[in-house]
Amino acid sequence: MSALTRREWLKVAAVSPVALAASGGVFAPRAGAAPGADEVKALVDKALAFYKGVQKDDGNIFDSPQAEPGLTALVAAAFVRNGVPADNPVVAKAIKYLEKSVKPDGGVYLKGLSNYMTCLAIVAFKEVNTDGKYDKVIGAAAKYVKSLQYADGLTEKDANFGGAGYDKPGGRGRPDMSNTHFMVEALLSAGVSKDDPSIKRALTYISRSQNLESEFNNQPFAAKAADPDKGGFVYNLSDQDNPKSEKRTAAGGLPSEGSMTYAGLKSFLYAGVSKDDKRVQAAVAWIRKNYTVSANPGMKEKDSGLFYYYHTFAKAMDALGEDPFVDAKGVKHDWKQELFDELKKKQKENGSWANTNRAFLETAPELATAFAVLALSYCKKK
Repeated sequence: MSALTRREWLKVAAVSPVALAASGGVFAPRAGAAPGADEVKALVDKALAFYKGVQKDDGNIFDSPQAEPGLTALVAAAFVRNGVPADNPVVAKAIKYLEKSVKPDGGVYLKGLSNYMTCLAIVAFKEVNTDGKYDKVIGAAAKYVKSLQYADGLTEKDANFGGAGYDKPGGRGRPDMSNTHFMVEALLSAGVSKDDPSIKRALTYISRSQNLESEFNNQPFAAKAADPDKGGFVYNLSDQDNPKSEKRTAAGGLPSEGSMTYAGLKSFLYAGVSKDDKRVQAAVAWIRKNYTVSANPGMKEKDSGLFYYYHTFAKAMDALGEDPFVDAKGVKHDWKQELFDELKKKQKENGSWANTNRAFLETAPELATAFAVLALSYCKKK
């Protein structure tokens, strides 16, 4: 496969159950159906065989300085989360490659996208850090990621405050929800406290990325949200200031996207925001109205970014802990089983997954498969 351009890789990157029951929905306090461990393992083993065939001698998965070492980190973390031992050749070679990618400043990157790459690497190192071997690497990487947050020189009123972008602030960069939710997950994985200023600042930015008028959101677009968008999350706040943006509505609002809404919900829950908080409730309400495992809701093309969507969906639903999940019509969903069935149906004979939609580079099986395997790790029965 040809090397990725920087432009291409830049693209990669509520209602309560009681209320539903009262309005006609049925919610029973039972555990939702989920695939057995052997069923999940069968899919994971096929994917592992696929990566064994494409992994390079030095351990990297996708031979491109614009994609690495982030993709290799994503692959390593996904398999370890599924119970593949750290000494498995695919995982071990991937981790060795990450070790060689550590920079003196603490970051883990090659030529750019340093925040994105380092955040993914932190999670991978954490997954294999059973004996404390990577404590210093993880700590230094977390410190580096903190230094990339949009904070210095900004006041809390600034729209970008607390967010994270692909690289350090400045130049043509800007923060977005995707990089910010990866930052929150990475810092918490590294052992950073939920009360740390970096997490609190990130929650400020994340709250402002929600289509919700509240004391937490000072952005004009929230007041202009159409009813179907209310409660969901947007990708990039700067779109509201660009009249030519395809994301901007005629009224000046911004559309809610499925993958970003699950990313926002996940971030709130990981960071300790109460499920009773209005921001969490609004996000869950949007999800109830847009629940699906066959599309990325809110996108112009329903399969755009679908595999990225699967991994944020799985993480957020796992953190929410509502199993089965009840949609706005009162229909109960065994989300683990439904997600597993969808992924099983989409897996190719060689063990990989790939999107037919070219957006966000998901036609590359190396990327789509990593997201699919990561999502599978949340499907198993507990």
